[in-house]
Amino acid sequence: MGEPEDAGKPAPPPPEGFVLSEGRGAFSGHNGPYFHRAQQGESTEQAFFALPRHANGLGLVHGGMLTSFLDGLMGAAVFRAARRPGVTIHLSVDFLHMARVGEWVMGESKVTRLTRDVAFVEGRACVGGRDVVRGSGVFKLMHKRA
Repeated sequence: MGEPEDAGKPAPPPPEGFVLSEGRGAFSGHNGPYFHRAQQGESTEQAFFALPRHANGLGLVHGGMLTSFLDGLMGAAVFRAARRPGVTIHLSVDFLHMARVGEWVMGESKVTRLTRDVAFVEGRACVGGRDVVRGSGVFKLMHKRA
């Protein structure tokens, strides 16, 4: 099993206002790179450039990649709103259109309801202004152990 064809190739510079996201853990580090925009308003914004390793055999961004991106995007919105991490307890995803290798996938999400223990979140990702995936999630908020 060889290296992916895009191994060592960096993504092009991110869209204006986006910076490289770091410290997201091994899974995200392996699947990225991911970028985020400085937070403004209620929504959280992130992006990734679709590389060949993100694609299925048809050259389309794999549904698992889009789902993982959306889950991380919504998790970031939870952390921002609750000031503590949450873990996904429910995730619903609708695939609306295709994303292709060589395109920037742009995502935004926001918490729609926050309780003491649970956060409800909505998110979407688009390419060139067209929605490719949207979803909603429920996240269990983590508490520090005594």
